[in-house]
Amino acid sequence: MSTTAPSPSHTAPAAPGADAAPVVPGADPASTAPPSPSPPGARRRALDWRLRFGILCLVWGFSFLFIKVGTQGYAPLQVTFGRLAFGSLVLVAVLVAKRERLPRSARTWGHLAVAAFFLNALPFSLFAYAELTIPSTLAGICNASSPLWGMALSLVALSEDRPTRRRVAGLGLGFLGVLTVLGAWQGFSGTDPTGTAMALGASLSYPIGWIYVRRTLAGAKDSNVALSGTQMLLATAQVGVVTALCTSVPAAFPVVPLLAVVALGALGTGFAFLLQYGLVAEVGPTTAQMVTYFVPVIATAAGVALLGESLSWNTPVGALIVLAGAALTQSRPRRRDRSPRP
Repeated sequence: MSTTAPSPSHTAPAAPGADAAPVVPGADPASTAPPSPSPPGARRRALDWRLRFGILCLVWGFSFLFIKVGTQGYAPLQVTFGRLAFGSLVLVAVLVAKRERLPRSARTWGHLAVAAFFLNALPFSLFAYAELTIPSTLAGICNASSPLWGMALSLVALSEDRPTRRRVAGLGLGFLGVLTVLGAWQGFSGTDPTGTAMALGASLSYPIGWIYVRRTLAGAKDSNVALSGTQMLLATAQVGVVTALCTSVPAAFPVVPLLAVVALGALGTGFAFLLQYGLVAEVGPTTAQMVTYFVPVIATAAGVALLGESLSWNTPVGALIVLAGAALTQSRPRRRDRSPRP
């Protein structure tokens, strides 16, 4: 999933960001929601929103496969830099086509630099390093824990988020699912602890960034595309500096890993954000954020079918528990109708 920050005035988990496109979770990891749904009578889009929803699920689900393939030919930092660079090109092209400008406020750029680190540079790099030692299926499932981290952090950092029995139960259920995926009862055997910790750390980074954006950029007047394009450019610069200092120019440029990096950036980071932006604007953040629950399913299917990754029973079972917990934390109890009966 690609994560850039759309309108900070709304918050919802990213799909995650997987690597997911930014939304204020995921992020968010796994979303920052653009404006409210289109009013009746607005121009109908060429593709039905259900089809675009399915495309977004596929793009984000395959992002973990693209990361795995990319790291087979390039260093993790190089994969991350390429991802951000190609994602930035897509967003900048949209800005030019729309004749929109980047934000002018130095304060906005400063806050976006912090958001770029937590929503893009750090989690994208951690996922790339994680997939050196863990399968893409596990990385995709770890990404699904982002809404759980987001709820836990929001209870501490956001005073308006009150703990409820339903949300606390979902949090506990979700982390029980994480332990199931990792095979806690057998001492986590067969799972690389460092790679898994990096993937979970990436999922934790998204809600940290989302909360920061929510608290600092809620009144920003710039468009979602302008904010996200700036954020992506800043993240590209951050990773570019580190990549130049810590890696050397590749001796060769293998085609398949290079194509995976291009797809990861242009599709999974740039194009996916635009898809998500349109979905949130048309059907609202609640429906759009449901993509979060399909991403690990697609990531697992892609890893097993195309990369030949093994799958033990506890992985899909644990993933279902994680998703059930995440869904429970995002649900809201129905309000009882207290109006007097005739």
